[in-house]
Amino acid sequence: MEILNQVQNDHVTNFLDNCIKYNYLVEKKILLNNVHPVELFGTNNLHWNLLKRSFPGVKFITRGNEIVIRGDEIDVDLVEEKLLLMIKISSKGALTEERVANILSANQEEMHVEKHEPGVILRSNEGVPIKPKTINQRALVEAAETNDLLFAIGPAGTGKTYVSVALAVRALKMKKVRRIILTRPAVEAGENLGFLPGDLKDKIDPYLRPLYDALDEMISPEKLRMFMENRVIEIAPLAFMRGRTLNHAFVILDEAQNCTEAQL
Repeated sequence: MEILNQVQNDHVTNFLDNCIKYNYLVEKKILLNNVHPVELFGTNNLHWNLLKRSFPGVKFITRGNEIVIRGDEIDVDLVEEKLLLMIKISSKGALTEERVANILSANQEEMHVEKHEPGVILRSNEGVPIKPKTINQRALVEAAETNDLLFAIGPAGTGKTYVSVALAVRALKMKKVRRIILTRPAVEAGENLGFLPGDLKDKIDPYLRPLYDALDEMISPEKLRMFMENRVIEIAPLAFMRGRTLNHAFVILDEAQNCTEAQL
């Protein structure tokens, strides 16, 4: 049976080669650079199987970090466009089963708008674009491109922390920095909570919750856990930051108005 299957596969391959030779079919090659295969193909090849089922007339061949697609010219062009978009999103760690399904069901016009949408900082885990929504948020993003030190001042809820974390995550994914350090003074918001049970992490985590919330939206749970275990992303109260070395780091000091003069 295995020999029969091999013979059948050889006949199919020879047939496709002849079709390409006489211009009945086309072939394109796509290189997988700066993307982990597991992120692209999904657990148990879930994403990859969705793509293959959507294009039954296209033959997919994987060779190392190279993907070969063969088929009708229109189908191959469409597969190439969708596959490149999947690669782009997976390089940011944001490719999910739902996201793949949306890509495969989107028409070419929707995909074109998505790929070239201006002003997007990065995409959330669900593929939703994260971009500045106000003039001041846009000014913060633009200033971050050309300045090493920024002070963002404004009322609560204006997106200072969220946009800053998005900029930090983008810098990490683009390899502009090697790690992210998020810190804030452990101060209650207007009321004394008294004694908090648990170990040191349990005591300080409630104060750092806004930073966790932003990271949860922008980095997949598995990757975020890995980053924090390897100290690529650190979240710490300001009291522990004295004497730290901050080379190649994107540092965010949140709620700095609560710092003491000695801390500053």
